[in-house]
Amino acid sequence: MTTESRNTDTDAVDAIIEDWHRERPDLDPRTIGVFGRLQSLVARQRAVQDVNYEEFGLTLASFDVLANLRRSGPPHRKTAGELASSSMLTTGGITFRLDRMEEQNLIERVRSKEDRRVVYAQMTDHGKELIDEVISKHLETQRNMLAGLTAKEIEQLALLLKKTEASIVAYDPKASSADELTLNV
Repeated sequence: MTTESRNTDTDAVDAIIEDWHRERPDLDPRTIGVFGRLQSLVARQRAVQDVNYEEFGLTLASFDVLANLRRSGPPHRKTAGELASSSMLTTGGITFRLDRMEEQNLIERVRSKEDRRVVYAQMTDHGKELIDEVISKHLETQRNMLAGLTAKEIEQLALLLKKTEASIVAYDPKASSADELTLNV
């Protein structure tokens, strides 16, 4: 089947699967339908969301840290280690982010009164105002990107993706601590 004769319900991933069926009929390439689409979805979602972040002078990295601090509740502060563990990044990666964010007055570093060796990244009033505005737009954009699905389909898809992740971790437990995994919500 040529590209011109494919109907509108097919996509690039379908073409890849079809090619593998033709070239290696002894293989079952259905998993490409899952992982190929996941890769495509992440790339497309990030491209759309990056435009939102840039509109507010943020990057995905700074958005992630602000969202992490905001959802932690008052006083909206964590150590670099706590940020690293709750966003699944290295402390070195977090420290670099915090330096940039401090320059932008989004966070400030605050020493613990109990133990001066402990330093918190605490969201500033400016950082809190900004993330409250950005998260509203972030979630609205996500809803718009999923407008083609019903609420029930969104719940089903989320459940299937959760099950898929658990299956990957069961296959290889090292996958649960993937380096530079960012949960930007």
